[in-house]
Amino acid sequence: MAAPVIVGIDGSEQALSAVRAAAVQAWQRKLPLRIVHAFVWPSLHVGVGPVADDMPGTGLRHHAEDLLVEAAGVAAEAAPGVPVGTALIDGAATPVLLGESRQASLLVLGDRGLGGVSGLIIGSVAVHASAHAHCPVLVVRGAGHPGGPVVVGVDGSESSRLAVAAAFEQSAAAGAELVAVLAGDDGLAGRLLLGEVLAGWGERYPQVRVRAEAVRESARKVLTERSRTARLIVVGARGRGAFEGLVLGSVSQALLHHAGCPVEVVRAPKVEPSGNVDMFPAKAS
Repeated sequence: MAAPVIVGIDGSEQALSAVRAAAVQAWQRKLPLRIVHAFVWPSLHVGVGPVADDMPGTGLRHHAEDLLVEAAGVAAEAAPGVPVGTALIDGAATPVLLGESRQASLLVLGDRGLGGVSGLIIGSVAVHASAHAHCPVLVVRGAGHPGGPVVVGVDGSESSRLAVAAAFEQSAAAGAELVAVLAGDDGLAGRLLLGEVLAGWGERYPQVRVRAEAVRESARKVLTERSRTARLIVVGARGRGAFEGLVLGSVSQALLHHAGCPVEVVRAPKVEPSGNVDMFPAKAS
């Protein structure tokens, strides 16, 4: 069975924006959509049933079920024909969504939800999921530009090579130009690395128009600037400059906080002590 696109909701407007984006992603990938609401109240020992026996349509659980019905309706409007399932899962948002990511092709989240603290630019759930999920994570933020390109950050790291694969898939699905940007080296070495990383992808996705750019500015600066006119930014979770032990690099962190369009974060597979590889599902060709 195909791994679904999964989207987390919490009743916020940002979450409904994520549902719309997730529905489109599912339609483009010909995959089902699974809408998940993490229901934390039972673990806090709060009553979740109807407030009275003669008022069955009340209570926290009923409200949560209504949120899922609303989100399913939003998804159906955004991408008619996409199979939509819903799940109300007891637990806190972060562990629930990380568990769901184990069988997902993509996890989609809003940049902030109802739990967001006033003044924060992005919620902790989105940051934590981007760092630890078992599949790529798409954080829906900014206005986005439907006519703009997909922009991918390249640095030669394993994460950025996986990001290139994801970016080609996104560009092909959307019929968008792909701009591959290598920052910090606009000389011969930078151009050679770009050519090496992009080699072979043109044959796999001949319909994608690719523009490769090696620039001198820092990756954080140039990718944030490009996000102002891009439809999507794709980056690896960690680049070459990340310190050992970090699960999310400074560039991906900066984009999650400051990008002007949605950001897809792709992390390299994790080798578990057993020797098994924790790899997200293969990209569709």
